[in-house]
Amino acid sequence: MKAEDARRYDKTLEDLIDHTDEHVRVRAILAAGRIGDEKAIPRLASLLESGSVKVREIAAFALGEIESANAADAILKALKDPKTPAPVRARAVEAAGKIAAANPKDANAKELGEAILDTIDAEDNNGNKQDRQVLLLGLTAALRARPEDGDLVVMKFLTNLDARVRADAANTLSRLRSKSANPALRAILMSDDDAVARANAARALGAAEDKESLNMLIDAAVEDDDSRVRVSAIRSLASLKDPYAVDKLLDRGEKLLAVFKKSKSAHPSEINELLEVATALGRLVANTNDGRTLKFLQTLRKADKFRSSETEIAVARVGPEGYAKEITPQNIGYADWHAASAYAQGAAELAKVEKVSLSHQAEQNLTLYVDGMKTGVKPAYQAEITKAMPDLIRAMATFKPENLSKMLRGLLANGDVFIRATAAELLAEQPVSKENADALRNALEYALDNDKQYDDAQLAIIEAFAKVAGRNSISALSLASYAPDYLVRKKAAELLKQFPGWSDTVTNRNKDWLLNTSTVKSYDPKNHTKLGQVLNTDADYRQTLARKNGTVKAILVTQKGTFTINLFPEDAPLTVDNFIKLARSNYFNGVEVHRVVPNFVMQDGDPRGDGNGGPGWSIRCEINMVPFDRGAVGMALSGKDTGGSQWFVTHSPQPHLDGGYTVFGHVNEKDMKVVDNIVRGDRIISVRIAGDLPQRTTRSPRKNR
Repeated sequence: MKAEDARRYDKTLEDLIDHTDEHVRVRAILAAGRIGDEKAIPRLASLLESGSVKVREIAAFALGEIESANAADAILKALKDPKTPAPVRARAVEAAGKIAAANPKDANAKELGEAILDTIDAEDNNGNKQDRQVLLLGLTAALRARPEDGDLVVMKFLTNLDARVRADAANTLSRLRSKSANPALRAILMSDDDAVARANAARALGAAEDKESLNMLIDAAVEDDDSRVRVSAIRSLASLKDPYAVDKLLDRGEKLLAVFKKSKSAHPSEINELLEVATALGRLVANTNDGRTLKFLQTLRKADKFRSSETEIAVARVGPEGYAKEITPQNIGYADWHAASAYAQGAAELAKVEKVSLSHQAEQNLTLYVDGMKTGVKPAYQAEITKAMPDLIRAMATFKPENLSKMLRGLLANGDVFIRATAAELLAEQPVSKENADALRNALEYALDNDKQYDDAQLAIIEAFAKVAGRNSISALSLASYAPDYLVRKKAAELLKQFPGWSDTVTNRNKDWLLNTSTVKSYDPKNHTKLGQVLNTDADYRQTLARKNGTVKAILVTQKGTFTINLFPEDAPLTVDNFIKLARSNYFNGVEVHRVVPNFVMQDGDPRGDGNGGPGWSIRCEINMVPFDRGAVGMALSGKDTGGSQWFVTHSPQPHLDGGYTVFGHVNEKDMKVVDNIVRGDRIISVRIAGDLPQRTTRSPRKNR
């Protein structure tokens, strides 16, 4: 655990991989995979060939987590050997998908893809002796590797007796955008007893733009008993772009809206489906000024208090002329950042309209709004309305004003870390200039010195700087490689290595430092930040190891009811420990659910409420073999090892998340009925930890100061 937390692969861990106790060996092998150091590949490859089934299985999983093409030969050998046990074969085919996806241009990628298809094809030939895990992991591997003619093999499993296999096959076909399996997918949509299979079939038909399924999708969108199927069908109707579906969608939307308006809930559950209907209508009748559609959308906007970008975008698409006249700074105001953000995203749609006058009017309104934030915002609203600025800046950038670079350079000096991060991302897309490079260098020095709570600006600036300044960024990137934050050091080193001969321009001392950026350093109070450092002590590690799966739970009281997360401390010990510490400090109490994507996830844990917030530190990923089934609880990320406090619950199986995000708990089916009703804007009232070990005694505040 200590090695994982520090991302340290060394002699100590190598010795543990050879330990006489198999439990220790297995745990050490998993650690090697999580750490991701390619130096572990030869040892893991040898273990894949011999040893117990469990050791070989974990070795295959670990090789997949490292995602290096150097492990391809070992994985291919295991897949081609008919004597490879099913559990090992399952993890080997999973690893093949991860390696091929991470190295699409490598010579082994094609062979890995073919091996994946051979593996699941062989299972198909096994009839009633098929291994379920091999099939499920193989279908997801095909999704990742995207082998040539993979859809022709995957479509065989649409008639499998196992509903989950059918569902995963449809999921893979939707992501491959296959048009080969439409008849079988239509059959599933019409008559399959499994809701997830029907939902995935609907998605796949939309991805294939199957015109023949129009009426089936309409029926599913308005009549299916399961909301996941309805949502998937609504999205697919938008993909088909056939206006024949509009009246039926409006009928459904108007019924939902009537219920929504009568609801006594602060955030009625109907909004999830209503926003899907609004998005679909925005695509189906774009630029038509359709009266019935606009009336529905305007009523929805008012009922929802103008807080949803989906509705604003839909109105802008359907009636751009009216939207350009209606949406002005005077109408929006500065009291609610949600409305300001939604307004920005709606106005940005007008940049795509052919009429230059509309674009000019929208650009002027955005400029007036942003300028008004300097003088028109009451102090009580200042911090809140600032959260809308990233969306406002991005919206302004879509109009490509002549002074955009100058505006972005000015925003690099803003006090808000996320405004600076947004400005840097957008400046990287502007023409290369000395002024832009100088501004980014100054912004980087400021961020390294002052950003102690969030590293978003540091990461965005160094990436933009490397792009804008090229080799001239080497000295500044070398400076960033000394940051206490492991993620900043690692990103700086990755960017430096793209410049041939970079090491000739730095001292030997700097070279040694840069080559060791992959290890997380222990927390040092002198840095005045906890970002990207090891915060745990030996006592923390021992406490986490004492917890067992099934013994500790988190009970969450929300505005929609109470649900319980059964935590998995054996599968993700430090993630669970982090969650427990945050819960016990009341961190989650009162926090707004900032993201809900129906038939995907509900997400919470951001104290800011805009999707950017966190606790002021990051934890390492603890990828495990627990699948993202319905009710799985995972850590939200913006890249590997960026977890902090944001977590999510899956509404339905999401196999593409397996092996990429940490699963650290699960919500049972009964409690999922509460989760299904949660919408954006609902709040977590309280989180209570039950069944945990007694808390450790802490030192007094004076000694700990």
